[in-house]
Amino acid sequence: MKTLISNAVLIDGTGDARRNADVLVDGTVIAKIADAGSLTAESADRVIDATGLVLSPGFIDMHAHSDLQLLVTPDHYAKLSQGVTTELLGQDGLSYAPVDDATLAGVRQKIAGWNDNPDDFDWNWRTVGEYLDRLDTENDGGRIATNAAYLVPQGTVRALVMGFGEDEATPEQLEQMREVVRTAMAEGAVGMSSGLTYTPGMYATTEELGALCSAVGELDGFYAPHHRSYGKGALEAYAEMIGLSRDTGCALHLSHATMNFAENKGRAGELLALIDEALDAGVDITLDTYPYLPGATTLSAILPSWASAGGTDATLERLRDPGTKAKIRENVEIYGSDGCHGVVAEWDTLEISGVQNQALAGYVGRTIEQIAQDEGREPFEVFTQILLDDRCGTGILQHVGHEENVRAIMVHRTHTGGSDGLLVGGKPHPRAWGTFPRYLGHYSRELGLMSLEETVHHLSGRPAARLKLDRRGLVREGYAADLVLFDPETVRDTATFENPRQAAAGIEYVFVNGTAAIDGGKPTGARAGRALRRHADGLTRTGTSA
Repeated sequence: MKTLISNAVLIDGTGDARRNADVLVDGTVIAKIADAGSLTAESADRVIDATGLVLSPGFIDMHAHSDLQLLVTPDHYAKLSQGVTTELLGQDGLSYAPVDDATLAGVRQKIAGWNDNPDDFDWNWRTVGEYLDRLDTENDGGRIATNAAYLVPQGTVRALVMGFGEDEATPEQLEQMREVVRTAMAEGAVGMSSGLTYTPGMYATTEELGALCSAVGELDGFYAPHHRSYGKGALEAYAEMIGLSRDTGCALHLSHATMNFAENKGRAGELLALIDEALDAGVDITLDTYPYLPGATTLSAILPSWASAGGTDATLERLRDPGTKAKIRENVEIYGSDGCHGVVAEWDTLEISGVQNQALAGYVGRTIEQIAQDEGREPFEVFTQILLDDRCGTGILQHVGHEENVRAIMVHRTHTGGSDGLLVGGKPHPRAWGTFPRYLGHYSRELGLMSLEETVHHLSGRPAARLKLDRRGLVREGYAADLVLFDPETVRDTATFENPRQAAAGIEYVFVNGTAAIDGGKPTGARAGRALRRHADGLTRTGTSA
């Protein structure tokens, strides 16, 4: 099928100035770009009059947690309704491949608060290649709704080789992990993630991470760390990651690059100076952010790392033991838990966003402090009891961000957009539904922090370059027809913290590989996404990796 998009305001993803144009889509690719009004209706099976609308590349979510929901909730309206056509999965060092049976069971429970953990789902893969095959062959109406690339998760790799304990890797185990990473990248992973405030990834030493980054860099991939702290010692944690990149030659992409918690208010400039110094010295760095203040994670992440060693059952046993529970309380309320970024837990900032045990559903939308006051209990007792009753599967919002830091980082020359959106829970973070229209509407149009051309570049062309996407991420002839048509005057996020599952306003059409997934502002149900795999030439494209 040929679709002619006529009289559009073309913003092509490069950052260059807009222009009026006609664009002809033939099958899955952009066949022709011409001056507005120069292509005739006879050249197409369908014509869309785009007068007054911006035509841009589809947006690329550089920090997505859709690893399971792409399959479980295949319409994927949360992302399509924002104009997202490609997502980067495998984030924060924990995902579902590569695994064996025992590792999969542990990971499923550990990140249930991120992705849910359905019992009736067919977990029919174990390797990265098999997972990407599943994305490409899921039937029941089509493939996946968006394109998806994958990062091999360092915490999962460590669990596969060493289990969920906190031991230091032996030379033999380290070489095993390096080989697992190499295999995952040969099967299509574009790089490696880590979650260094989550177990078991946080048990890795700098030397262990360096050995793995070397393997990633040798294969021309990149490292995307959730580093050791976004709170106390945040700059030192960033410096460790930049040092790894400099020393190993592995490109670096800083995940959800924020400066949170009270001690970092107004300190974004120090982070950006650190990054600029490294860039000027030749270190290859990019970053992503979400345009909101609160973060989102699991309630169990607040625990000290030693309390989470060995997996969920071991953690629950420690919470039941009075002596160990007292030590946990000391870490969390007096010294600052490493799981809570070295900061003492502030119970009024931790809001329950989702639970696995529906008997706890009444807690959703309330902070630990509010629950404690309502029930006449101490906050720490509420915290531990929820962990026990929900088997550590509880999701939370953490209200610790600073607007001046968010704005400073989002205009940086290496910035890309990432939702970090969790799609499950009673009241998930609205960034899962609102990140990309919020950049376009609130920060570009209303606040004028960036021009619309520059904003689109941050959300399309620049992340495509980091992912080394082959003929994607720009509106150019011969490129994949991943496209968005939106109204620049009305585009905005409507998702709120009170009502987070709300589609964006002003996004009229979304094409994934030439197929309309959003048509006239309404979902079509089409699922034309593909797994995007790293290939031997270093480029990321569809097809079996080789």
